[in-house]
Amino acid sequence: MIRLRLYTTLGCHLCERQESLLTLLLQGEYHLEKVEISEDDALIERYGVRIPVLADEAGKELDRGFEPPRLAAWLAERHWLNEAAWQRLNAGELEPQEAERKPPAPRPGGRRYLL
Repeated sequence: MIRLRLYTTLGCHLCERQESLLTLLLQGEYHLEKVEISEDDALIERYGVRIPVLADEAGKELDRGFEPPRLAAWLAERHWLNEAAWQRLNAGELEPQEAERKPPAPRPGGRRYLL
């Protein structure tokens, strides 16, 4: 199983787009760990202006994975790209659906929003 980490924050529409594209273009089973950066100053410093950032198990990161060609190239390097889905997306036959929005669970002490 492919294990990935997505650095994200609440309400990030680009993160939602990247998740949709990942679901469409990734070949095989995978587990996506979402890391909320707004609760950690070090993560905000590192990823605040770069999210969404996708990382593989080796720690190799992809910025701007919401851009289909960037995500497809990153997946292809790892032999994880669903080539048929990529071709259909390029031909305009497929459109990534926005990720289903689920309300976040309440957190003690509140949550900071990144703007």
